Amino acid sequence: MEKTKRENFGGRAAVIMALAGSAIGLGNIWRFPYMVGENGGAAFVLVYIAATLLISLPIFLAETVIGRRSGANCRGAMEKLAPASGWKWFGYLSVITPMIIVSYYSVVGGWSLNYLWKACTLSFLHSSPEQISGMFGELTSSVWTPILFHTLFLGLSVIIVALGVKGGIERVSKFCLPVLFLLIVMIAVYSLSLPGSKAGVEYLLKPDFSKLNPRSCAAAMGQSFYSLSLGMGIVITYSSYISRKEDIMVTGVGTAVSDLLFAILAGFAIMPAVFAAGIEPGAGAGLIFETLPFIFSKMGMTMPIVCSIAAILFFVTILFAALTSCMSLIEVGVAYLIEEKHIRRGWACLWVFLGTWVVGVMTSLYGKFFDFLDMFSSNFLLTIGGLLCVIFVGWKMKRSDVEDEFTNGGSLACNRRAFKAVYFIIRYVAPIAVAVIFVTNFL
Repeated sequence: MEKTKRENFGGRAAVIMALAGSAIGLGNIWRFPYMVGENGGAAFVLVYIAATLLISLPIFLAETVIGRRSGANCRGAMEKLAPASGWKWFGYLSVITPMIIVSYYSVVGGWSLNYLWKACTLSFLHSSPEQISGMFGELTSSVWTPILFHTLFLGLSVIIVALGVKGGIERVSKFCLPVLFLLIVMIAVYSLSLPGSKAGVEYLLKPDFSKLNPRSCAAAMGQSFYSLSLGMGIVITYSSYISRKEDIMVTGVGTAVSDLLFAILAGFAIMPAVFAAGIEPGAGAGLIFETLPFIFSKMGMTMPIVCSIAAILFFVTILFAALTSCMSLIEVGVAYLIEEKHIRRGWACLWVFLGTWVVGVMTSLYGKFFDFLDMFSSNFLLTIGGLLCVIFVGWKMKRSDVEDEFTNGGSLACNRRAFKAVYFIIRYVAPIAVAVIFVTNFL
């Protein structure tokens, strides 16, 4: 059978935007601000930045090496780099994990689409906390509404992936990422202008070193690990579309810095508004779907037009963040089917849609199944995948092959010194760090 011609991203900017788009998701918007406040404010931010640049970035680069070196999907990468070995199971794990994640992530994406509709129809104006809380409870307890919006959101994500690497993923990423940053800055400016917002700024930035302990440091490492989409097969798959002339160090640093910047901006967009409304910050989906809609409702009593626009912009931001992450998860499975099963992209997208849609419906109907998949993938599959990745690059691959990817065959001699430090971290530090995250998840 004729080999399918592979696409590549159009250039460095496209690569960084696609990878940053996959990394910037709902976790940046609700989880990071909450974790900052609960773990020492600015002290936690410093640990998070250090963990991202010193540990998660090298792991990100390790996955990039696998992807570009092989020029193949996750399963095909192992076949090319370690043929006739047990490492093929790492490849299968890297395909299965994102398919599990996308099945329930698309349900949450459907919630964001539903709430964007509510914002557009002014459903939050003049609503009481009980009414808004009831909206979320009504949505999650309903049978058909979550399934409908899960279907719409997943279908939109699949259609983008079906358009191809350049025509779909690259084009949407190049549009969504700048818009995401623009929207989050606009929301942050609005949030900081509210009376009482100063308390939210202090919540984020006032350092409390007494809250820093081994567990909070492990939490910072875990947040940076998940935030960069590590262990999901996304970085391997997207990196297989990077041309040989691109500098993977620049790509990695650009992606990590973009993710860090968005997370910090999200903190300034959300927490000042939460404190301005006199509401205690909470964690999880409730912060997005219960607390913030009430804030828009409360402030809409005096500024209905401004607050309605702010609500719409906020949920557009949520939708775009969910969309760029979801389509990257889908692409992992699609790339596998195209290259390993020789299925055309359109049919591969359809099969991924059907499989993840069915599991998504089950998670929508059974909340405990949703929680189980979330726990199993986050606490087990992702960390195991990340651990296997650094072991593979640090101990299985030839050092010369890894260095060749960092220096582009010697043409980027300036990267040799950085390579030595990064390779040491990949080989010795990262496995310990990922093991700590794994153990902490079960304590």
